[in-house]
Amino acid sequence: MTCCDQNEVTGKTERPPAPSRTFQIEGLDCAEEVVLLKQAVGPLVGGEEHLAFDLLHGRMHVLSGARPVSDRAIQRAVARVGLRARPWQAGMTEETQRSWQGFFTLLSGLALLAGMGLHLRHAGGMALLSLFAGHTGAVPLDERIAFGLAIGFGIPWVLVKAVRALLRLRPDMNMLMTLAVAGALALGEWFEAATVTFLFALALTLERWSVARARRAVTALLETAPETARVKLEDGRVRAVPVAEVQVGMRVLVPPGEKVPVDGRVVAGHSSVNQAPITGESLPVPKGPGDEVFAGTLNGEGLLEVVVEKPAQDSTLARIIRLVAEAQERKAGVEQWVERFARRYTPAVFAGALLVWIVPPLMLEASWNAWFYRALVLLVIACPCALVISTPVSLVAALARAAREGVLIKGGVFLERSAGLSLMAFDKTGTLTLGKPQVVQVVSLAVEEMELLALAAALERGSTHPLAEAVCRCAAARGCEPPPAEVVRALPGRGIEGSIGGRRYWLGSLRLARERVDHWPEGLTLPPQAEAGTVVTLGQDARLLGLIVLSDAPRPEAKATVAALHRLGIRCAILTGDHRRVAERIAHDLWIEEVHAELLPEDKVRVVEALAREYRAVAMVGDGINDAPALARADVGIALGAIGTDAAIEAADIALMSDDLRHLPWLVRHARRTLWIVRENITFALGVKAVFVVLALLGQATLWMAVAADMGASLLVVANGLRLLRIK
Repeated sequence: MTCCDQNEVTGKTERPPAPSRTFQIEGLDCAEEVVLLKQAVGPLVGGEEHLAFDLLHGRMHVLSGARPVSDRAIQRAVARVGLRARPWQAGMTEETQRSWQGFFTLLSGLALLAGMGLHLRHAGGMALLSLFAGHTGAVPLDERIAFGLAIGFGIPWVLVKAVRALLRLRPDMNMLMTLAVAGALALGEWFEAATVTFLFALALTLERWSVARARRAVTALLETAPETARVKLEDGRVRAVPVAEVQVGMRVLVPPGEKVPVDGRVVAGHSSVNQAPITGESLPVPKGPGDEVFAGTLNGEGLLEVVVEKPAQDSTLARIIRLVAEAQERKAGVEQWVERFARRYTPAVFAGALLVWIVPPLMLEASWNAWFYRALVLLVIACPCALVISTPVSLVAALARAAREGVLIKGGVFLERSAGLSLMAFDKTGTLTLGKPQVVQVVSLAVEEMELLALAAALERGSTHPLAEAVCRCAAARGCEPPPAEVVRALPGRGIEGSIGGRRYWLGSLRLARERVDHWPEGLTLPPQAEAGTVVTLGQDARLLGLIVLSDAPRPEAKATVAALHRLGIRCAILTGDHRRVAERIAHDLWIEEVHAELLPEDKVRVVEALAREYRAVAMVGDGINDAPALARADVGIALGAIGTDAAIEAADIALMSDDLRHLPWLVRHARRTLWIVRENITFALGVKAVFVVLALLGQATLWMAVAADMGASLLVVANGLRLLRIK
């Protein structure tokens, strides 16, 4: 069964196809406009499923499986809904449109102030207060001209979209506001109409500004690579070249204090590099010849010469930025709920407003004008923009914050699932453990411990076997100087032997020791650590000199990570192909409750399926390659240490760019905090609307108050969502 097949069986959210074309949509700031675009462009490309939208960045993606259609045809379809589409290019913004909108909003506000000044001159004294209480008298011509100019300057951004919505019989917020302004004018409420127009124009301007701020904040968090690179030419000269023109194989110089422009490998120089933009690591990482460096990371104190291994568009940082952008298309359940609610909410409010206008006058013989005005207020406060815009802003801010911490989340759906995890299953080797053997105990019998290590390292020197490397590392760490060994030869399947100082020594397994040793030391028992590791014996001729116990040790942060997950109410389990006694030893040391050992890759899938039936939501943490089937089957697949590993980044739902397990409890806390903020925003937006609906029905709310409340709610929920960018 393939990974895709498993997704189909389990109902796991599949990733959308990669976009083949992207358009910048000027004026795309609300989910209701997305609905209009789907209706207008969907038939051209073969259906709405071939479109994807990035509301935060104002972009529309035409996906790779779409029906062939020209850019001009798509632009004409977008224009029919009152928006403007341009083929997107890197660096494209909406600054021009925002500037014009802000300018006309300013003119609308000045005209409104002029009308208020004229009213004060005509009526004098405290008459200005009568405007806010509801002005029903005759309005002088100059006041009407001033208020009319305020309406004329503020309404263009709304009127075109309102007409399109009316022609399509699809009411939206623009149609709501246009009807409210027209109704106020029909009642002779020129000040109310002008105030509503100005406040709504101001709300749109501020909302667009706040969304643009979110866009800039997300961009600043991720796009940290420099624009040029110092390329070292063959004649030794150095030339500044745009990063996009740097080719694989070129040599780039990175001076101290500057950012690495491209992914590559150090060929000369030593330094420490701050990799926090990629991995979230708090401390700089030492770099020397042979070490990898990544675009966007900050060089420390030394000059590095780097050979380029990837073009700029394929760097780890560029891939992270692309995946964060694509992640916005995989919506969380709460975001989908908000969109479904908004689609049904606006038509329902239209029907409710119509009943408010008609029923009381017919049933209670109330004033038609008074209840018509209350219906207008109800229409204004019903605008769902605060509710709709807050959720994507919050989720994208959370995704960007996580990426800055080195946690790459592939979509809001996986962020939401992470908040509800009840069990986290770990692969053992390389995930909970360091993935390479370490010397955990030295048992000296006939020589001193330091001499035992020195003799073992002398025989193992030059070997690439993991056990040999572990012995040599331990000897070097303890300051042992291995003597020269001669005539070293392998004993297949058992160990090695060689001469040191004219004497013959051997090093190998317990089997080799039992073959060579004449008299096994009395009372010698294997240490407890040997149960979960490997024992290496060292001897001279027929005498046993000592034992070295090696084991794959747990990561230093593993125990604290498991304890933190327990405090969050998440149970832990080990899924490994290793021997049961080894897995149980690691589980005992880390306080992990559940162990499944001696598993093949397909067995891990079976165990994950069983766990998914028992627990509410299950995450699988592995290396992203060997554990790919289990990662795909889990509710959330998490690849550990994915930096530099393309397959790991692509395989999992969430990729931890460093090997630090402490990111796992941070991920759960971050996900829960994000959902809490999203729910705060939804509750606040609906609460404000509920209060003003009641005030409107009681006749205690005016049109300008309703617009001000809606504008304030929109700005507050956006600001609340953007807090996720700053939370550590």
